[in-house]
Amino acid sequence: MSVKITKNEALDYHKFPNPGKISIATTTKLESQRDLSLAYSPGVAYPCEEIALNPELAFEYTSKRNLVAVISNGTAVLGLGNIGAIASKPVMEGKAVLFKKFAAVDSFDIEVDETNVDKFCEIVKAISPTFGGINLEDIKSPECFEIEKRLVEELEIPVMHDDQHGTAIITSAALLNASEMMNKKIEDMKVVVVGAGASAIACSTMYKELGVKNLIMCDSKGVIHTGRTDLNKYKLDFVSNTITSLEDAFKDADMVLGLSKPGTFTVEHIALMAEEPIVFTLANPTPELFPEEIKSVRPKAIIGTGRSDFPNQVNNVLGFPFIFRGALDVQARKINMHMKKAAAIAIASLAKEPLTADLKASFGDLSYGKEYIIPIPFDKRLMIEVSAAVALGAIETGVAKVKEFDLEKYKEKLRTLIS
Repeated sequence: MSVKITKNEALDYHKFPNPGKISIATTTKLESQRDLSLAYSPGVAYPCEEIALNPELAFEYTSKRNLVAVISNGTAVLGLGNIGAIASKPVMEGKAVLFKKFAAVDSFDIEVDETNVDKFCEIVKAISPTFGGINLEDIKSPECFEIEKRLVEELEIPVMHDDQHGTAIITSAALLNASEMMNKKIEDMKVVVVGAGASAIACSTMYKELGVKNLIMCDSKGVIHTGRTDLNKYKLDFVSNTITSLEDAFKDADMVLGLSKPGTFTVEHIALMAEEPIVFTLANPTPELFPEEIKSVRPKAIIGTGRSDFPNQVNNVLGFPFIFRGALDVQARKINMHMKKAAAIAIASLAKEPLTADLKASFGDLSYGKEYIIPIPFDKRLMIEVSAAVALGAIETGVAKVKEFDLEKYKEKLRTLIS
């Protein structure tokens, strides 16, 4: 479903009725002197004293248990690049809106004017006691890898760089369904990844976890292979021993994931692939190739893009709100691979379910097939299924601080949060 907007419409949307897209609302009443005494002095001293004795009680007496920080330094914003911290604020506010509307998670957007990795990590660590989780956003590669790694290791709350793992989780869900639909075993597939930034490396790592053995990664200089001497340590994990050209990479390939820019591979490359390939062209707003170009040479292809006006939109909102929802609710110390895989499987499974009446009214009678392999972001069942899968994954891997967990009761609680 294509939606066209103008620049003035977008600017007015951000300016009226009040500047920005978010505000703070209170959750308790403040209408009397007694309320004032409870909310502030002297009553507020009591929870302060309790938390001083046991910091974990901040999850009981403050908003920490449902509060995520959306943090960026503005070095890799959407398709805009390094526009700086303050210019990234509309995007981070937008992320906060998505957290709230899709998963009832509160969040503060925090724009940090710092590009030094050490200083950036120090700043985030210093403010981390405020939050139950941290969503890193729009931080350029390769710094984003080191930043996330340090914060995951050093903090006791979940930290996730969504540009990496969100795309990995959603495309993994799509891969699970597409491979099944085409009767291809994941471990037998030849997968080509065009792009070697944060998302591409995270996707490739997760695909290997799913069972992919034959994966060829390409950057702006071509195939990443053992003969090259210009590779950083993150690319070294994906070097090919035998393939050195794009043509050889694409020959008989079962899947290509494009996370690069328009034109990095061509229709001629697609024509070298298997007869029924999986082709995800995720460059935004203009994909590497448009669906009609792909179908001109591979009419049986399963195709996904990053755009809402084509089928199978790979949209991170299918994942991150619910991943944090589940992690927060069991007070997970981190978001690990088991939890990410659980999210991907839950997303993939939901695509096989019939659409609800309200979704049919808005989007038509979509059903599981080549043009519907991942759910619509507005499917409210995502809140229940993905959040529950992630929460259970945290329990199963021992990273949850909450010890008593009833999956069905938790799902019932989630249903009450759906608006």
